[in-house]
Amino acid sequence: MEPVPFDKRSGKIWFDGNLVDWKNATIHLLSHGLHYASCVFEGERAYNGEIFKLRQHTERLFYSASRMGMKIPFTLDEIDNACKLIIKEQKVLNGYIRPVVWRGSEMMAISAQKTKIHVAVAAWEWGTYFDPKIKTIGIKLNISKWQKPSPKSIPWDSKASGIYMISTLSKHEAEKEGYHDSLMLDYEGNVAEATGANIFFVHSKNNELHTPVPDSFLDGITRQSIIDIAKELNIKVHQRKIKPDELSKFDGCFLTGTAAEVTPISQIGNHTYKVVDLIKKLDEYYTKLVNKKINH
Repeated sequence: MEPVPFDKRSGKIWFDGNLVDWKNATIHLLSHGLHYASCVFEGERAYNGEIFKLRQHTERLFYSASRMGMKIPFTLDEIDNACKLIIKEQKVLNGYIRPVVWRGSEMMAISAQKTKIHVAVAAWEWGTYFDPKIKTIGIKLNISKWQKPSPKSIPWDSKASGIYMISTLSKHEAEKEGYHDSLMLDYEGNVAEATGANIFFVHSKNNELHTPVPDSFLDGITRQSIIDIAKELNIKVHQRKIKPDELSKFDGCFLTGTAAEVTPISQIGNHTYKVVDLIKKLDEYYTKLVNKKINH
């Protein structure tokens, strides 16, 4: 059965402070956010009816908006409450929440000082980002021809929609070639992240983690959680520049992200990896954390 298109779903969406019918949550064709990527967003997950690290996500939404010169016309508490309201309204127990902020249609030019800032929050039930069966053996990544831009050229530390253009191009290319996702390098040719998730590598001999320094891409909330869990388990984490020619030196690797959660990788290009015990352990602890079976 084909999935229901997102514009054909039922229920409500929180839109500029009101609950509106899902199919009526529309914007004008000439919205600045559509034409010039004046848009930021968040990706959040609910587990057992509670949103994981909600305030941290909302704070990042406000930070992203400020980086784009947009002032959100609601408070942090109001956005938190909107997220809680919409999962209750939609009866989402284990699913995804998408807050989004964009400039409206009052101006249609590069300049957008007089546009209205809109905010909406949608939520829906959602399982794992990758097929659960594939997660047990690991996903396969190619290496994208697109690189993360210099931090001097974009607001790299925000979840701004325009930044994800090369992620879409990279993932489409990867899927066309039979891969699940794509590894992206940074503007200097170092390992950066996947198209929508951070990456970690494992040295099984000393049971240590290595992960790229997030200086030209987003330092994910899940990434931060995994680093905290690793420290609590006395697992050393090296945050450093990683060259592509180092890929063969690692025994295992995995992605982290709100959507990806903890997803093992079996292959990057010609390099193969195992789902080592450390990855399984971190996945187990992360699952306990989001389900509030351990404190963090």
